[in-house]
Amino acid sequence: MTRATTAPATAFAVASIAIAIYSGMDAIMKGLSIQSGAYSAVLWRSVAGAVIAGSIFLARRRRWPSRHALRLHVARGTTGGLSVLLFFWGLARVPMAQSVALTFLAPLIALFLAAVTLGERIRRVAIIGSLVATLGVIVIAAGERGGTASGDHLLGTAAIVVASVLYAVSLVLLRAQAQVADPLEVTLFTMLVIAVLLAIGAPVFASAPEWPQTPAILAAAVLGTISSLLLAWAYGRAEAQVLAPVEYTAFLWAAALGWLVFGERVSAMTVAGALLIVAGCLVAIRKPVSAPQTEASQ
Repeated sequence: MTRATTAPATAFAVASIAIAIYSGMDAIMKGLSIQSGAYSAVLWRSVAGAVIAGSIFLARRRRWPSRHALRLHVARGTTGGLSVLLFFWGLARVPMAQSVALTFLAPLIALFLAAVTLGERIRRVAIIGSLVATLGVIVIAAGERGGTASGDHLLGTAAIVVASVLYAVSLVLLRAQAQVADPLEVTLFTMLVIAVLLAIGAPVFASAPEWPQTPAILAAAVLGTISSLLLAWAYGRAEAQVLAPVEYTAFLWAAALGWLVFGERVSAMTVAGALLIVAGCLVAIRKPVSAPQTEASQ
């Protein structure tokens, strides 16, 4: 099936599966981040993922990417790596459902970034949507203040918000990557860039994985690789605005996995804040309705 004949619904379904798989990886990475720190968890997952994707890349005797593609891989690997590192650092300190709800800001931020980079005019509904989504973040934060949130918890929340901004940048770059490289190349070089960058600070910030953690690291790498391949495939065949809403399905998976694996409960404030953020994003990305043509204009 070529990109031109792929239905948007098919790309949306594939992206939905990718988000579900990625949520499973989130649960594994949360456990690893708690045990050995986010830096070590992200480093070893990226190394394992690069080995897996690299083996397939070499077995298929693929060509080295072009200079333009390499620049995109480095750019997304850098922003994506920082985003992932901050997210999992925060995830070790914040419940999964709450963490994922805060990442819902990313599609909205990506909308503004795309407007800036492409010189598009920001529509009024986008501004209204951003205000509604911001209110959702305030509601979630108010829930933390009204509860027993510690200073570490609040720092984790701040890290996830910053990670959302970087993730938005990576979404814009992913769309550009998917136009010049196939899913395997995108997955391999993104993971490779993250692994190389984190390896620089490994002597100071990372520790060697213990044997009991190895299966979890491999499982996270496999799930992350599959999810990345599926997302790259979907973004190569549908516009970002079509796929942006699929990110919101992660809240359901995060709430279920957080409860099943870590015994986390989802507060009413978190649910209310998540709904506001989703509503704001859906308003912002809505296409304007074209005015009907009159006989004189036909």
